[in-house]
Amino acid sequence: MIIGVPKELKDHESRVGITPAGAKSLTDAGHKVLVETGAGELSAFPDGEYRDAGAELVDSAQRVWDRADMVVKVKEPVAAEFGHFREGLLLFTFLHLAPLRELTTALLDAKVTGIAYETISDGLGRLPLLTPMSEVAGKMSVQVGAAYLEKERGGRGVLLGGVPGTPPANVCILGGGTVGANAAKVALGMGASVTLVDLNLNRLRELEDIFAGRLRTLASNAYNVTQAVRDADLLIGGVLIPGAAAPRIVTRQMVSNMKKGAVVVDVAIDQGGCIETARPTTHSAPAFLVDGVVHYCVTNMPAAVPYTSTLALTNATFPYVLRLAQRGIKAAAAADAALLSGVNTYAGELTSQAVAQSQNRSWKSARSLLA
Repeated sequence: MIIGVPKELKDHESRVGITPAGAKSLTDAGHKVLVETGAGELSAFPDGEYRDAGAELVDSAQRVWDRADMVVKVKEPVAAEFGHFREGLLLFTFLHLAPLRELTTALLDAKVTGIAYETISDGLGRLPLLTPMSEVAGKMSVQVGAAYLEKERGGRGVLLGGVPGTPPANVCILGGGTVGANAAKVALGMGASVTLVDLNLNRLRELEDIFAGRLRTLASNAYNVTQAVRDADLLIGGVLIPGAAAPRIVTRQMVSNMKKGAVVVDVAIDQGGCIETARPTTHSAPAFLVDGVVHYCVTNMPAAVPYTSTLALTNATFPYVLRLAQRGIKAAAAADAALLSGVNTYAGELTSQAVAQSQNRSWKSARSLLA
């Protein structure tokens, strides 16, 4: 199989879909790897390392897309890449289709097989390809939030951990999954007072044990969310429904009742955001104000630490890349239910129920189409 690795086009997206180590494994297995010149430079993987690994360096994205049987990316294609789509192309990347109707339409019209990292699920409901980036984003959300609490960035001028004789910042985390747990770990480590809100009482019990009682937990309901959001200096949104649009947990009214200079970091923005006032931003223009509250809603937060993020992501994605290259989509998906769950589009049909519900579209089972 010919595997293509184009340079990412999303604003300040500095990760790369395959490392030189991955390229070597693929070429050693008899496959051809095409890497756009400079694709790995910002992740500290120079062209020479890909060349030494047996990959062919290609001077344009067009040539990568045109020649590849499978394109491996990091982030969802942007509009400038839609013209590269063609029937039979296998695209393996984060897609986050639920809030992206135009991308969904482009994939369906071109009959691209789109496999989304974020919907590959194991038998226990875990998301092994989303997890590493959620770990990065969860930890980064606190770093970013602490920076934006500084007065010069529009924040309240609160030091997250305080100092003796002064109170620490109040951090409210929505969602006790991978993002929430990692955010709590960093926030507590920095000395903040941390409240985590989740619907799942068993998960709250687990987190109480993990953090040895240092974490305040609340069952999610409108009253508790309202109170916790009002008291927060830093509000972190980490709510996820796999493949679907994130539920809006925090209303505009709740945001308007927050302290002036408080900070919102909505990690769920990739799936539309769990805070009503959130809208997607970029690393070039990461933050905006609503009712005096700073909002940071960058849709590719882990790109700020591309070396760590690329290694963490490809550690998880590469076994699937190799499996697809060796067996093709039909055989690989038939042998692996987790991979099958990642198929979002196939032969012009939408195959994700969650995306279909979010966009009010019809869908068909990937299992039936691939049989």
